[in-house]
Amino acid sequence: HHRATPRRAPAPKSTQEAAMFGVQQANAPGHVLCCMCGCGIAPNPAGMCVDCIRTQVDITDGIQKQCTVGYCNQCARYLQPPRHWIRADLESKELLTFCIKRVKGLGKVKLVDAGFIWTEPHSKRLKIKLTIQKEVLNGAILQQTFVVEYVVEWRMCDACSRAAANADQWTACVQVRQKVEHKRTFLFLEQLILKHGMEANTIGIKSQPDGLDFYYGSRSHGLKLLDFLQQVVPVRARHDKQLVSHNANNNTYNYQYTFMVEIVPVCKEDIVCLPYKVSLGMGGVGPIMLVTRVGASFQLTDVATLRQIWVDAPQYYRSPYRSVGSAKMMTEYIVLDIEPVDMGKQRAGKYLLADVQVARVSDFGVNDVILHAKTHLGHHLHAGDTAFGYDLASLQIVDPELEKYKHGIQLPDVLLVKKSYQEKRRKRRQRGVDRAWKLQRMDIAEEEGAGGARGAREEDRRANDEEAFLQELEEDEDVRAQVQIFKAAPGAANQGTGVQQHNDDDESDDDVPEVPIECLLDELSLNRQAQVTAGDEYEEEEGEYEEGESDDDMAD
Repeated sequence: HHRATPRRAPAPKSTQEAAMFGVQQANAPGHVLCCMCGCGIAPNPAGMCVDCIRTQVDITDGIQKQCTVGYCNQCARYLQPPRHWIRADLESKELLTFCIKRVKGLGKVKLVDAGFIWTEPHSKRLKIKLTIQKEVLNGAILQQTFVVEYVVEWRMCDACSRAAANADQWTACVQVRQKVEHKRTFLFLEQLILKHGMEANTIGIKSQPDGLDFYYGSRSHGLKLLDFLQQVVPVRARHDKQLVSHNANNNTYNYQYTFMVEIVPVCKEDIVCLPYKVSLGMGGVGPIMLVTRVGASFQLTDVATLRQIWVDAPQYYRSPYRSVGSAKMMTEYIVLDIEPVDMGKQRAGKYLLADVQVARVSDFGVNDVILHAKTHLGHHLHAGDTAFGYDLASLQIVDPELEKYKHGIQLPDVLLVKKSYQEKRRKRRQRGVDRAWKLQRMDIAEEEGAGGARGAREEDRRANDEEAFLQELEEDEDVRAQVQIFKAAPGAANQGTGVQQHNDDDESDDDVPEVPIECLLDELSLNRQAQVTAGDEYEEEEGEYEEGESDDDMAD
């Protein structure tokens, strides 16, 4: 008997074709043919492949492909129409933002990515690659990349044009003066101005025997510097204006404005003699006070009691007084013995009241003169250290205010100011150890100095003032925190040689104060023209104004 075998039904034709071409329908996505070229594509609302969509639709149509930007090669600023000038470095994000805003038509598309394409710095060309997205043909989103080229046209801004035509053609001048024998205050003020970018809009800066002159092309920039100075140093200011020209047709006047700024003639480490009435108003302190800090106001410290008084500029100028001793009058002493007063309980901030016995370095080993005094440097001095101070016994203070004190005043023999590292620094210089840091400097036009011996004395005085300021930065961390200190160029500081030549028998100079390495900044850009300042976001032409304009906003 034969068993009947059932016949299988034939497979559908589509299934046979799929098996023939090796297509597995269970895992294969659905494909359609492009309506333009007929190639297989994934289904999309347009029904066309990407290449065909690009041939039919250009999402960059209507977007500007070539632009022109104005650039002032004198001050390295770009023109933001109609009148604003901004600073930006090459290939910086500020310049990228400025260039993108100049492209017309980007508001209709979505910007996905942007970046610079490298060009030669002298080619006067900037190229930016932009990637955009836009919805086309029934909701399909197309992404496209294109290049925008910018032609850089050199032109001079108004301020540079005025400076090139006539260097003295300024609108506002800020004259900063301090009637003292040194310029350490202006060295510190220079660093503050550089840190906050207040010199960015100046037409020129000129040095004067007792100060600096800042020239501006706009009155608002002069007022801005005046406001800054009132926040960092104790000053008083007055202003004046002079008519330059008058247009009778539209009733406009062109003035030149002058701001006179006078800094209080009291510096750090000076000693002052308080007037009798001022001493009574402060609670009977003094009369000899030491200036320990200077900012928007200055701090007076009574080294015998550690009482500290802050005095601002208006309070000072109501009853002015001058310094009776400055840094050049100080004498170097050696500490023989020091002991805190009242078991070290009398403190004031970083100061500790102590009794000290000192002798002059010049008299040490010659005579046995020992001076006794109280000092505020109990934390800093130890037996064997050297310190700078004022020899009040031989200083001969001539001040009529001292005679007004009714009770007898017994001035101390010596008033110590700070610890001395002079000898240790000298040994370091002999071994060739230099500073591993440097400061940024402004471009100041120096006055025409006299030749011969007088010019040499001026150079020596300037070098001594700079060295004293650098030493103050190393010793006072409060002053150091207010300035920017940059790392010196590799090889400029010869520290390794000094360590190798150091002899163990010599006196150790490890306690000489130095600027910590964490306080140093990398020299990214010492060119101030490459830095973007917020003050350049606007620029006003204020040389002309109506006759009825008020001057209430000027400095009093």
